[in-house]
Amino acid sequence: MALERGWLRIGRVCAWIAGLGPAGASMTVLLLLAGCGDTRLDLPGASDDPALYATIFPDYIEVCAVSGITKKPGFGFEHHGGSGGHAVVYLNGACRKPHSHYPELEICDGTEPAGQAGVGLSSNGHFSNAAWVATPGRDFFFDGALQPNEGVNPDSYARTLTEAKRLGIYDGVRFHPDAFADMPDGMTQDDFRYEVSIATDYAISLGRGRLCARQPVTPAQMQRVVSYLNAQNARYRDGSREFDMTVLGNNCSHFTHNVLAAAGLWATWPTDRFFLISAFSFPVPKNEFVNQMRRSNDLPLDDPVSLFHDVPARRALLSDDWLPTGPGAIATASTIRIPNEIYDTDVKLIFYDSLILGSYQRQFDRIAAERRYTDLAENLRYFASIYRRTIAERRPADWWRTRAGLPSGEAASFALFKQRYDEHNDRIYKRVERARLALRRDTRGVVRLAHAEPGRAGVRVDKVCSDTAKCPADPLGFMKPF
Repeated sequence: MALERGWLRIGRVCAWIAGLGPAGASMTVLLLLAGCGDTRLDLPGASDDPALYATIFPDYIEVCAVSGITKKPGFGFEHHGGSGGHAVVYLNGACRKPHSHYPELEICDGTEPAGQAGVGLSSNGHFSNAAWVATPGRDFFFDGALQPNEGVNPDSYARTLTEAKRLGIYDGVRFHPDAFADMPDGMTQDDFRYEVSIATDYAISLGRGRLCARQPVTPAQMQRVVSYLNAQNARYRDGSREFDMTVLGNNCSHFTHNVLAAAGLWATWPTDRFFLISAFSFPVPKNEFVNQMRRSNDLPLDDPVSLFHDVPARRALLSDDWLPTGPGAIATASTIRIPNEIYDTDVKLIFYDSLILGSYQRQFDRIAAERRYTDLAENLRYFASIYRRTIAERRPADWWRTRAGLPSGEAASFALFKQRYDEHNDRIYKRVERARLALRRDTRGVVRLAHAEPGRAGVRVDKVCSDTAKCPADPLGFMKPF
């Protein structure tokens, strides 16, 4: 929310810095933080099947850049959000802690009903005693109480509000007093919290389209993310310290970026820095979508020296036997629900980029054009080919160290890294091939459980699981600890 409301404020700040005065605000925005690029909320990959995906990657983080929002008149609070959009995150494998009456998480215990083995999170500038709120279940987080192919109308909208209140999404969460400044007459504060937050903190597709990037993680990484998030909210729970969201210093994309940092994807993005520094370096949703897709797909997996010099990647491999780039990190897209009587469907989601040096649109176009970024089968095929070639052309650590000119003082640490790197590639290659076999069906809803056949190379299909809701989690052992 802070990012959406702050689009014009950025221009005013930059104009003040440049000494141009209010008349120079729009020019400064164009030069420093130009909003550009087409609003494209479709990608060419195969039809998304989250249940099928979760049978191969049961623990994953899905960060979504969601579009701006415009609510039509006559339906309660008239919400208007800027074209910079908002960012949310869904964790598959983590659940909202029951009976807490405040947003806390835990690892799912396996007893959750189908569609509930995950939680959606949103950070919002309205909150004063929490940094984020949690919505249980993938379906309700993204689509509210709507049925497949159902449009948004007064009935489906009201059903979603009623269910959100039943779930108690805002139990224990206080809003800043100024959040109620635009509350319609006759509405209670409790009703307004749900009214102002629908399609932003929960039921996203009712009022917004989205671009999402999935990142498979290990159970240990998911546990770290849960611990990080619980600690973040604990700072504000008793009200002695207030959560304060700002456009430049601590926005919704700082939140999602740092969730991924807790998993080990990349370094933490500092918050609440001096505003002159933040003004030239702050995350925004659509930019972060591109950054995540490149990080999770395009690191040079065939170059162990480059990975060794990438500090987060080196740490992840040594501690988790995991690399930021790897199989399963795909992009998905979804448009706003139609037909739609409540929200305008001409939604916008733009990059914030330098008009002169900006490259995000070109990078986005590449992601949209190459199916390995959007289609799971193509993604697995691509990574299988990289692992196959890397294993076939394997060189000893000393060869790489000499070629790269690494100092002798790094010889021991690189040798250990290279050993773990080789072992990682061997294991992940086998698992990618098993996953590829599991997907070799014309019917995408059928999951084939594959395992190594004793005494023989390769894999064979042992049985078929046609009901993905009842399939065992991680049947291929893809993300099991080593």
